[in-house]
Amino acid sequence: MDNWILIAVLTLAAGIAMPIGAAIASIKHIGPNWLETEVRHSVMAFGGGALLSSVALVLVPEGIRNLDLFMVAVCFASGGVAFMVLDIYLASKDTSASQLVAMVTDFVPEALALGATFAASKTAGMLLAGIIALQNLPEGFNACREVTASTHYRSSQVVGAFAVMALLGPIAGLTGYFLLAEYPALVSAIMLFSAGGILYVIFQDIAPNSRLEKHWAPPLGAVIGFLLGVMGKVVVSG
Repeated sequence: MDNWILIAVLTLAAGIAMPIGAAIASIKHIGPNWLETEVRHSVMAFGGGALLSSVALVLVPEGIRNLDLFMVAVCFASGGVAFMVLDIYLASKDTSASQLVAMVTDFVPEALALGATFAASKTAGMLLAGIIALQNLPEGFNACREVTASTHYRSSQVVGAFAVMALLGPIAGLTGYFLLAEYPALVSAIMLFSAGGILYVIFQDIAPNSRLEKHWAPPLGAVIGFLLGVMGKVVVSG
C-alpha cells in the first residue's frame, strides 16, 4: 500500500475515535446515579491526562527539536495567550467549548506530525496513529457532554459533526506528508503553539471540572491517561 493511502486510512481511523466517544457519551443514564457521575468525571480526567501526555511526550519534544530558544518561547506562549483570548470570547457568549477546542487543536497538529513522520519512519507513524486514536476517544466523550450541556445541539447532531471533523485527519496527515515534511521548523512551531493552548485548557477547564468531593477514581483516570501516553512514547522510541 502506498504511504499516502496508509496515512489517509490511519488518520481517518484515529479521527473516527471522536464520534465513537461522542456516541458513548450519548448514553444519558448509567445506573445508579453515583456511577454515572463517577464515570463521567473519570473519563474527563482520563482525557486530561491523555492531553497532558500529548503535550509532554509528543508536541513539546518534537516542537523544540527544530527551533531556537526564542522561537520556542514565542510559539508556546502565543498558544497559551491565544487560547485565553478564545476562552474569554466564549465566556462572553455564555458558551463552553473548551473540550472541543482542545480535541481539535490536539488532533490536527498530531496528524500533521504523523504525516511528516511517515516520510522518515513508517513504524513511528503507525504507532503515533494509535496514540492519537486512544486520546480522541475520551476527548470525543467529554466534548460531546460539554457541547450538549451548553448548547441546543442533540447528541446525534454532535456525533455527526464529529464524524465530519474526522476528515481533518487525512487532510492534515497528507499535508504533513506532501508539503510540511520539508519544513520541519514550521511543523515544530504549529506543535508548540498547540501545546501552549492545550496546557491552558487543561488547567483552566478540564482539571478543575474533573474533581469530585470524596471521590478518588477521577484523579486515577488522569494518571492512567498520562500513563497511556508514556507507554506509547516508550514503544515509539523502541
